[in-house]
Amino acid sequence: MPLRPGDGVVLLLAALMLLVPAVGVPHEYILQDTLKSMMVALGTLGAAWLLLWQHRQRNEAMQWHGLLWLPLLLMVYSLGSMAWAHTYLAAVEAVRWFVFALLLWVGLNTLSLERLPLLATGIHWGAVLASLWVALQFWFDFRLFPQAAIPASTFVNRNFFAEFVVSTLPFSVLLAAQARGTEQVALRVFTTAFNLLAVLMTGTRSALVAALLLLLVLPVILFLYRDCFEFPGWRRFQKLLAVLILLGTVFGLGSIETRNPALLAERLGDTGPERSLMRLRSLGQWSEYTSGSASFRLAMWQATGRLMADHPLIGVGAGAWEVAIPPYQTQGTQLETDYYAHNEILQLLAEYGLVGWVFLLALAGYLLRAAWVTWRLGRRDPGGQEAPWRAMTLAALLAFLLVSNAGFPWRLASTGALFALCLAILGVSDLRLAQGQRHSWTPSLPWRPRLVQVMLVLLTTCMALTVWISLQAAACESRLVGALKLAIGINQSGDPMNPRHEVRKAEILRLVREGIAINPHYRKITPMVADELVRWGDWRNARWIWESVVASRPQVAALLANVSMAYAQTGELDKARAYYERARAIQPQAPVVRSLEVLLLARSGQEVQAAQLSRTYLQLAQVELDLVNNAYLLGLRTRDWDLAIEALQQRGRRWPKLAVDSWYKLGQLYARPELHDEARAQQAFQLALDATPVPFREQVRQAIPQPYQSKLR
Repeated sequence: MPLRPGDGVVLLLAALMLLVPAVGVPHEYILQDTLKSMMVALGTLGAAWLLLWQHRQRNEAMQWHGLLWLPLLLMVYSLGSMAWAHTYLAAVEAVRWFVFALLLWVGLNTLSLERLPLLATGIHWGAVLASLWVALQFWFDFRLFPQAAIPASTFVNRNFFAEFVVSTLPFSVLLAAQARGTEQVALRVFTTAFNLLAVLMTGTRSALVAALLLLLVLPVILFLYRDCFEFPGWRRFQKLLAVLILLGTVFGLGSIETRNPALLAERLGDTGPERSLMRLRSLGQWSEYTSGSASFRLAMWQATGRLMADHPLIGVGAGAWEVAIPPYQTQGTQLETDYYAHNEILQLLAEYGLVGWVFLLALAGYLLRAAWVTWRLGRRDPGGQEAPWRAMTLAALLAFLLVSNAGFPWRLASTGALFALCLAILGVSDLRLAQGQRHSWTPSLPWRPRLVQVMLVLLTTCMALTVWISLQAAACESRLVGALKLAIGINQSGDPMNPRHEVRKAEILRLVREGIAINPHYRKITPMVADELVRWGDWRNARWIWESVVASRPQVAALLANVSMAYAQTGELDKARAYYERARAIQPQAPVVRSLEVLLLARSGQEVQAAQLSRTYLQLAQVELDLVNNAYLLGLRTRDWDLAIEALQQRGRRWPKLAVDSWYKLGQLYARPELHDEARAQQAFQLALDATPVPFREQVRQAIPQPYQSKLR
C-alpha cells in the first residue's frame, strides 16, 4: 500500500493495532494487559505528538467533534470522584478516559477516506496474528504465553481475545470484499475465515452470538453497497475460490481436533465448530443460569442493580464498583465474585450515576443517528466509499457493544483502543459530510503555533510520565508475582518449616514490601502471598499483608476475617473482635464469618458455647474447612464425641484431598476407650486405606493400629 505525505500518524496507529493484540509476555511477572495498556498509552501519546509536530506551523483549528465531549465528561467526573471515592481507582479511570479521548481526537484529524484501508489493514493483521497463537494453543498445546483460560492467544483469557477479534471481523470482511487479483482474494478471504475459526475455538458465547449477528448483518451491507466493492467484479473462478477457501478454512481446518489436554478435559468438543455449537447450546440449559458461569454473571448483575438503587444520582465513584459491591452481593458471599461487573453498561451506571446515563444516552442517540445517515447516504450516493466504511464500522461497534454486556472490553487495552478508533472513523466521516459546517457543540478553539509548542511539551511530559508509570507497574507486578512463586515453591516442597527455606522466606517478605510500597492497591496478587504464608504458620507477616489490602478494599468480608483470624492466632483478641465485627456487618452469613465466630468464642474460654454453635453451623450447606477443623478440636476438648465424629465425616466427604487423614482420625476416635466401637473404627480405617493412592497404601496400612490391620482388605 503506497504511503502519501501525512500518512505517518495513521501508519503508527495501524502498527499499534497490529502489535497490541499480537504481542504478549512469555512469563507471569508482568500481566498481559499491563503490557498492552503500556503500548496503547505510549502509542496514542506518540501518535498525538507526531500529529502536532506535523502541524506545528498551523494557524487554523484542528478538527473537533461532539463525540469528544463524552470521554472528556467521564474524565472530568473521574477526576472529581478522586476527592470522595477511591482515589487510586478514580485516577486510573481518569487516565483511561484521557487516553481514549486523545486517541479519538488523533483519529478525527488523520483518518481521511484514503487512509482508512491502512488502519483497517493494521486491525485485520493484528487479529490474524492473535488468532494464530490461539490456533497453535488449540491444536498443539502451545505454551509460550501464560494462560488463565485457554486458548487465549496473548490475552491471558480466551474471552478477552474473542471479544476483540469478533469486533474486528467487519474490517476484515471489508478488506476481503475490496481485494483485487487472485492472490489478494485468496489471502484476505483465508485470513478472515481463519479469524472466525479462532473465535469458534474459544467457545466464548457472547462472541459467538455476536458472530452470528454479524453473519446476518454483513451480507446485507455487502449487498446494499455492492457497487462500492470489488467483489462483484471478480471473475467466476475468483468467486468460486473465495467460497471454497471460506468453507475449507472454517470446516476443513476446523475439523482438526485439539491436542490440548486442558481443553480435552473440559469435554466441550474436540474441534472449533463443535466447541462453538456445544457452547451455544448451553445457553438453552437451565442449569447454566443456576450453577454455570452465567449464574455468576447474573449474581453480579443483581448485586449491581442493588448498588445502583442505593446510589442512583452520583454513583459510587469512577472505578469504585469493586470497592462498593461486597455489601450488595448475595448473602453468604465472602469474596468479590469478580473485580468487574461483566457488563459495561451496568458498571458505568453504577459508578458514574447520572453522568453515566448522559454518556450512554448520548452515545446511543449518536449511533442511531449515524446508522440513519449511513442508510440515507447509501441511497443518495450508491457508488461512494463513505457509506460502506460507515456501515462496516457500525457493524464492528454492534459486535463490540453486544460483547460489552457480558464482559468488560472497554477496560482492556486492545478492545478499548478499537472502540475509540471506530468512533473516530464515524466522527471524521461526519465532518467530511458536513463540509465545513460548524455545529453548536463544536467549539471554535484558538489555534496558534505557540499553543502547539505548549501541547508538544505537555505530551512529551506525559510520555515520560507514562514510561515511569509503566516501569513502576512492571516492578510492582514482578515483585509480587516473584514472592508468590517463591511461597508456592516452599509449600510444594513438602517441608516448609525446614531451616533451609529461611533465606527464601526473607526474600518473599522483601519482595512483598517493595511491591506494596510501589502500589498498595494491588488487589489480585498481594493477598495470595499472605494465603501461602499461613500454610506454614506465619500469621504475623500474613496479617500486615492482608491489612495493606484491607486499607484499599475495606469491605471484603473474607479479607477482614483473615485479619481477624491472624490477630486471634497471635493472641490479640480485642483487635480480632474488631475486625470480626466489621466482617459480620458486611456479610453476616458468610461461612468464613461463622467460622471466625466459633474461633473467637473458643479463644475466649467459651468452648461449650463454641461447640454448640459449631454443631449448628455444620448443618448448613456452605461450611468452611476452618470451621470443620475447629469443630473437631472442640469436640475432643469438650468430650463431645458426636461433634468430633460429625466434623471428621464432613471433612472426609467435602474435601477429598483430606479424606485419608479424616478417615484415619475417625478410626482412631472410634477406637478410643471412651467409645470403643471396633466395627466403626474398622470401617473408618478401611475408608482411609481405600482413599490412599496405591504407592502410599502400605505406609498407611502400617500406621493403622495392629488389631485392625489384619482385617483390612
